[in-house]
Amino acid sequence: MARETVTAVVRTGTGHAPAHHGELLQGVFHDADGRLRRALVTLPHPGGPGSRAIFHPDRSGRVEARGREKVRRAALLALGEFSPYPPGERGGRVHLTSDVPPGIGMGSSTSDVTAAIRAVADAHVITPGPIDVARLAVLAEGASDPVMIDGVVLFAQREGRILETLGPSLPPMVVIGCDTRSGGAGIDTLALPPPHYTEREIRAFASLRTALRRAVDRGDPLLVGRVASASARLNQRHLPNPRLSALLALCRSHGGCGVQIAHSGTVAGLIFDPRRPGTPRNVRRCAARLTEQGLTITAVLDL
Repeated sequence: MARETVTAVVRTGTGHAPAHHGELLQGVFHDADGRLRRALVTLPHPGGPGSRAIFHPDRSGRVEARGREKVRRAALLALGEFSPYPPGERGGRVHLTSDVPPGIGMGSSTSDVTAAIRAVADAHVITPGPIDVARLAVLAEGASDPVMIDGVVLFAQREGRILETLGPSLPPMVVIGCDTRSGGAGIDTLALPPPHYTEREIRAFASLRTALRRAVDRGDPLLVGRVASASARLNQRHLPNPRLSALLALCRSHGGCGVQIAHSGTVAGLIFDPRRPGTPRNVRRCAARLTEQGLTITAVLDL
C-alpha cells in the first residue's frame, strides 16, 4: 500500500532573538501551589546584540548546525513540533550568526537556541507562542532565559514557565553596563551547581519579589535599583563578584539607584533615574570612571 503523500508549505526560514543584560533578581520563589521554584527576572537589552538563524530544510533526516550542539538539538526539537514529515524525513541546516558575547551572562546560548527554534517554525509558516519557544529552549539546553517573552516576568528558567508577570515594562532607567571580569574565559552557566539557599535567603527573595512588583507598578527606578543591589549581594555567597562593592560605591557616589549583575556571569549594570536632575552628567562621569578602572563598557541602556 502506497504511503500517503504529505503536502506542506516548507521554505527557508529565519529567526531572531535578543540578548539580555543579566538579572535584576534571581533566587527561589513560591509558585501558585506554594512550591519553591528557581526563577529570575532579567534586564532586557533592547536594540542590542542578538542571534540570527537561517534554516534550510531538507528531507535528509539529519540536522546540521556547524558544531553548535545546543542549536542542533533545538532545531531537532522544533522539527518534531512543527514538521508534518515523519522523523526520518525531517532535516536541514542551521546557519547562525550572533554578536552576543558568550560566557558573561547575557544569554548568548538562549539567544542562539531561540533564534534557531523560530527559524525552523518560520520554515513551516508557523509563529509559535513565547511559552512554546521557552519550553523547547529548556529541553534543548537545560535552562533558558526569558528572551522570547515580552514584559517583566519572574521566569522559572529550568522549567520554561512564568511564575508571575510583574508588569508590561520596567520604569524609565539608564543603565551603564560593564564586563567585570579581569581576563580569562567566561562562565559556563550550566556547569555551575545550583545554589542551595538558606531559609533566611528564601524569605529575602519573597520580600524582593514584592518590592520589585511595587517598583514596576509605581514606575520607581530607585526601588528597582535597591532590589537589584540586594539580589546581587545575596548572590555573593554563591558566585562572588570581587568588584561588586566597588561598583555599589561608585554608583552611590554618582547619584545612581543601584547595581544589577549577571548572577551566573560577569556583566553588571549601574542603574540611574533619567528623571533626576544631573543624570546625563553623572552617567558620563561614571562611565568614564569605569573605563579608567579598566572595565569594558558593554552598553548604555536607555529603558
